[in-house]
Amino acid sequence: MELVVLNTSGKETGRKVNLDDAIFGIEPNQHAVYLEVKQYLAAQRQGTHKSKERSEITASTKKLKKQKGSGSARYGDIKSPVFKGGGRVFGPKPRDYRFKLNKALKRLAKKSVLSQKMKDNSIKVLENLSFEAPKTKEFINVLNALGLESKKSLFILGEVNKNVYLSSRNLPKASVKNYNEISSYDLINAGEVVFLEDAVEKFQENLRK
Repeated sequence: MELVVLNTSGKETGRKVNLDDAIFGIEPNQHAVYLEVKQYLAAQRQGTHKSKERSEITASTKKLKKQKGSGSARYGDIKSPVFKGGGRVFGPKPRDYRFKLNKALKRLAKKSVLSQKMKDNSIKVLENLSFEAPKTKEFINVLNALGLESKKSLFILGEVNKNVYLSSRNLPKASVKNYNEISSYDLINAGEVVFLEDAVEKFQENLRK
């Protein structure tokens, strides 16, 4: 399949890029997408939660009353979980929530999201941007020309471009990333995906490995 390359004014340049059907035209695998998004979100968790258990409470260890003969339940010390201020039973401990997925599944997830985006006509190809200096106003002009001023958008670069990145940094609905930094979560979170012309083949080559 092919997509027309647009210029920064939103007009067709007459050039086209080829998109691999094995990447942009497959039947989406929703479970693969779910797993990669779950992995991404799990990796964002700090995992620093902690509560004190019985052995970590600072309090008297004296037995509150004799074991038998009181007519009520047996009590230990004041640190027992059944008392206010006592330790917590099976409380949270610091842990790492990250887990691994194999590379083939992660590639399948990205292909699935891109194929769905293609069906929804939510993918565009833009000629390469070159800002002489970081200018948010220039980036906003590009968004307006593409009709993305009110939509969440993800711009995928073929190489690191600091001026383009800095120009978009203050815009809450626009995100700019290099082609090798993209996750399925980034693609899903964006309403529209915009590939810069030189990023298309690099991104596809990355998914063919």
